[in-house]
Amino acid sequence: YTPQLARMDGNLWGASICTVDGQRHSIGDVNVDFTVQSSSKPISYCIALEEFGLGKVHQHVGREPSGQGFNAFILDKNDRPHNPMINSGAIMTCSLISPSAKPADRFDYVLDTWSKLAGGSRVGFDNATFLSERGTADRNFALSYFMREKDAFPENTDLQEVLDFYFQCCSIQMDCEAMSVVAATLASGGVCPITGHRVLQPSTVRHCLCLMYSCGMYDFSGEWAFSVGLPCKSGVSGVIMVVIPRVAGFCLFSPRLDGCGNSVKGVEFCKQLVSNFGFHLFDQVVHGVDHGCSSNKRGSVQMDAHNVVVALCFAAQHGDVAQVEKLIEEQNADVNAGDYDKRTPLHIAAAEGQLDTVKCLLAHGAKASIQDRWKQTPLDDAKLNNHEAVLELLQSASVKN
Repeated sequence: YTPQLARMDGNLWGASICTVDGQRHSIGDVNVDFTVQSSSKPISYCIALEEFGLGKVHQHVGREPSGQGFNAFILDKNDRPHNPMINSGAIMTCSLISPSAKPADRFDYVLDTWSKLAGGSRVGFDNATFLSERGTADRNFALSYFMREKDAFPENTDLQEVLDFYFQCCSIQMDCEAMSVVAATLASGGVCPITGHRVLQPSTVRHCLCLMYSCGMYDFSGEWAFSVGLPCKSGVSGVIMVVIPRVAGFCLFSPRLDGCGNSVKGVEFCKQLVSNFGFHLFDQVVHGVDHGCSSNKRGSVQMDAHNVVVALCFAAQHGDVAQVEKLIEEQNADVNAGDYDKRTPLHIAAAEGQLDTVKCLLAHGAKASIQDRWKQTPLDDAKLNNHEAVLELLQSASVKN
């Protein structure tokens, strides 16, 4: 696609997974940095949605598959790019991101969002790839001028500035392990499974996953939706970001591409994945019918102590009593263990007003009087956030203790 990308070792292969409860596993060349390329497009779309909302964004870009290549010289019947997952659509969504900000601040904002999605992982930038992209961008310039001729851009758009910003977003640098956390954040509805922080609104993620499902694999997207059935986004660096909603996120990396611009090994991995596990979105429709999957279940994986605490705090925050019970039973979770601020799952459940979760934790021996690093107890958290029912329960538990 560009001279810089052509220099990548075609034999590299890595795969990383991060589950929505923070479990992680990697194989292969997972710490090799690559540029995200077109896998930046879903994130740019999400950022634009968070800033301007669905109505404004889709005044300027459609949401239909184009049926053409990712850089096809074509617009829809309303003279807009067909969707945000192709070049013209991604250039358009970039024009909507912090349009009044200075170029440096605009890009820092995007990098910060990527870092939050990746759980605080380092997010780099490949200047050589950026210069290579910009130096071989005749097609993207032509698409942009075509869209400007059709009055598709927001008012006062600086075309050169937007194109540079688009090339910068494509030249963001990550590795498989960090990118799998980004995918897992999308899989968990916008909450990062490593930090427990909400990065994107659930509605934003819903809209994004719909378009990743229908448009995320270039002009292979229809076949992908039929045979693999998962929201994904590929990039010409050889990356594929795979989202299994409410389960996990994958990042696959292998630079050797097929004729559509998708990673050959990445595509094959995903086909094997859904043939062995019931992860196709519509497998649940044919539950109990032989659809070629050897397993529709995921076995229990033993987690290290830190990840158990993270997962338990995450479940407590969201009131997921079933997951709390599962972690205690299968992972022998210590309900009185805390995070780096010594905040226990009971602190978090009390702060969020999760009454049933508080009852569950107390039943399993959680201490109502335990203190975090600021000497605050779960009772203090409930009082501070005006959760009266939780407060009464914790006061009663404190008396018993």
